[in-house]
Amino acid sequence: MRAQAKHILLLLLVTGFAKSYAQQTIQFSQYVFNGLAVNPAYAGYKDDWTLNLSSRIQWVGINGAPKTNTISIDGLTNGESKKVGLGLWASTDQLGPQSTSSVYANYAYRLQLDANDTKRLCFGVAAGLIQYSLDASKFNAIDVSDGLVPSGNQSQLTPDFRVGLYFYTPTVYIGASVLSLIPATTTPGSNAIIQQVRHYYITSGVMVPLSGFLDWKPSIMFKEDFNGPANLDVNSFFLLKKVLWLGASYRTGVPYLNGKTISGLYKSDAIAAMFEFYAADNLRIGYSYDFSTSPLAGNQSGSHELSLSYSFKGRRPRILNPRYF
Repeated sequence: MRAQAKHILLLLLVTGFAKSYAQQTIQFSQYVFNGLAVNPAYAGYKDDWTLNLSSRIQWVGINGAPKTNTISIDGLTNGESKKVGLGLWASTDQLGPQSTSSVYANYAYRLQLDANDTKRLCFGVAAGLIQYSLDASKFNAIDVSDGLVPSGNQSQLTPDFRVGLYFYTPTVYIGASVLSLIPATTTPGSNAIIQQVRHYYITSGVMVPLSGFLDWKPSIMFKEDFNGPANLDVNSFFLLKKVLWLGASYRTGVPYLNGKTISGLYKSDAIAAMFEFYAADNLRIGYSYDFSTSPLAGNQSGSHELSLSYSFKGRRPRILNPRYF
């Protein structure tokens, strides 16, 4: 069984070489609690400077499966006008022989749209660096003369840029962003796995009060790179007594927007169960478990993800409108 899993993973990697596309941007089930992961315009949304940590182990039981860690901090530069948000985001991602490290500086300009400051339209940009590395010693090629299998270690450092829009009220948000704004090009003879492609995101969610102690938050995330099927995440959370979030997410592929098709491609990806607990007003602890619904389900035992956020309370008055997104 383990040997079969290795073959599946190797097939995924080799497919990446053959089609000259990089692995898609890192995947997190709990992105709904840290929008900076997919949109630079989110910087400063929670007003207070907030530290976020995340760690994800994907496809447990498959050697070389993805392992991802991130750290970020963001907040406002001025507590009075709240016009400027800043953030710093760093991540590491390991997938078999491929590893990626990245760091981004994020800037958001936040327009106040009403007198009570319940609506904001935010414009965000981010600039950063991505370090791609490939350890060819981790490949066990059946045919060593296969030109798709690299030899030796490779590394590539590239600049990267992101842009985004983010609109929110106390009960609604919608965002749009572009990651890897300027796709990197590879030099002749280099391996395509270290080539990045542009990704487009649309996110949206609402907060619906159901009773004095129960609220419902449905949300979606749509991701497209125009080189393969788009991804759609549909999420549903219930908030109990403003302290405990319980929810689930369904992740699947949707038809190509670029006209390309791949016969036999399995669209359904995973179902995730999640909970988030506020141990204090400024401390959130989260966990999610992904159940794979793809053919990989029989070769691995799911994916685990832990997250933690801590807000550094300032001296200014408390936020009048709670930050649910």
